[in-house]
Amino acid sequence: MNVPLRNRSQLLRLSALAIALPAALYTLPSNAAPEKARSGKVVVETVCAGCHETGKDGAPKIGDQAEWSKRASVGLGVITRNAITGVRKMPAHGGNAALSDLEVSRAVAYMVSGGKAIDPDKPYSSPNQIAGGNLVKARCSECHTAGKDGAPKIGHMEDWKPRLKNGVDGLVSSAISGHNAMPARAGMANLSDADLRAAVIFMAVQPKPLAK
Repeated sequence: MNVPLRNRSQLLRLSALAIALPAALYTLPSNAAPEKARSGKVVVETVCAGCHETGKDGAPKIGDQAEWSKRASVGLGVITRNAITGVRKMPAHGGNAALSDLEVSRAVAYMVSGGKAIDPDKPYSSPNQIAGGNLVKARCSECHTAGKDGAPKIGHMEDWKPRLKNGVDGLVSSAISGHNAMPARAGMANLSDADLRAAVIFMAVQPKPLAK
């Protein structure tokens, strides 16, 4: 097949980008969180205290170590998962979707230990609840297929390359906290950081737009 020189150059650039992006994405760190994750103390005082200070709706009270010890018996990973996805009357991410899974973990550590634990540097849990492609089709495609409000388009690698200059974790952090017209966690507070990362990677490596 004879391809005009100009088109051939464009194809070569796109091919090189298609090869480079997946390699870069999959070799980057997997624990996405804000650059300066808040301490457990700060998260508890600004978010969790709304219910855990008074024991609202049966929430274990801050300082009630007997109650926290019972909760901790199932494991910090289970407690954190429940806090991330929501359980009974507790909303996902404590009602603040912009909290990272690491910040939720730090809040759990703080309350379970009565304020004595050192803040962990990795999440106790970040459950993989939905495949990246399924999440993109169910939610992200609403904006990223057409590029609504400036969202990078799925299958348009030129849109993703400049956004990946600081690594995929920067993009995931934006998805966690919200950016411009995009709400925190795409408006789904029960999504984990791992779910968002899978969706970002799926969109960034697509060689062509998704079929409708």
